[in-house]
Amino acid sequence: MADEKEKQEKQPKQDKQPKQDKQPKQPKEKKGKPAAEAEGAAPESTEPVEPAPRARLWDFYEQQVRGKLQQQFAFKNPHQIPRMKKIVLNVGMGDASKTPKGLEAAVAELAAITGQHPVVTRAKKAIASFNLREGQPIGCAVTLRGGRMYEFLDRFISIAVPRMRDFRGLPTKSFDGRGNYSLGIKEQMIFPEIDYDKVERIHGMDITFVTSAGRDDTALALLRELGMPFRLETAGAAA
Repeated sequence: MADEKEKQEKQPKQDKQPKQDKQPKQPKEKKGKPAAEAEGAAPESTEPVEPAPRARLWDFYEQQVRGKLQQQFAFKNPHQIPRMKKIVLNVGMGDASKTPKGLEAAVAELAAITGQHPVVTRAKKAIASFNLREGQPIGCAVTLRGGRMYEFLDRFISIAVPRMRDFRGLPTKSFDGRGNYSLGIKEQMIFPEIDYDKVERIHGMDITFVTSAGRDDTALALLRELGMPFRLETAGAAA
């Protein structure tokens, strides 16, 4: 019996069976992604957005208006030719503090008309007779330059102005002596961007066309060549 035990101890131990390799875990699909992208499909190609086309009235000014003005006034230097610098739209609301919703509606309407978010204007000083405090909101304003300026001017001349009531032409006596033209509008309904059903209150606005001309006659010629419909009977006196 002792010999058998010694033999059993001398026998080599049987090798243990190798462990099976663990299978790699499959990556979990992330939430929010489509199934095609999770399976390894190529993502959709993101092409660069094409820039917006240039304003039609801007090209018309550079191709035709500049040459006509240079020939009409005999400008020797091309920098003397008048051009549009900016257009300022201003909406004044004296009771903005009492009716804040009216001011919010005016800001939204002016943004829809111009395509640019307006700035809320505030009182610079307090006036007791008007119950006005310093820093109180009294309206909103927008300043347009470049392409947006020419886009607005094109829509204003071709669409908004003909929709004015009893329109007989714009006055030519509204220049300030430095080549800038100011115009008052009684209703914002003349702009096609305004929805009649959503208008809470009818209000007007002031529009100022700022040019680089230092004289009224050259500024008048510039605006007339761009298509501004001035009154014929007073055009000669203003020029």
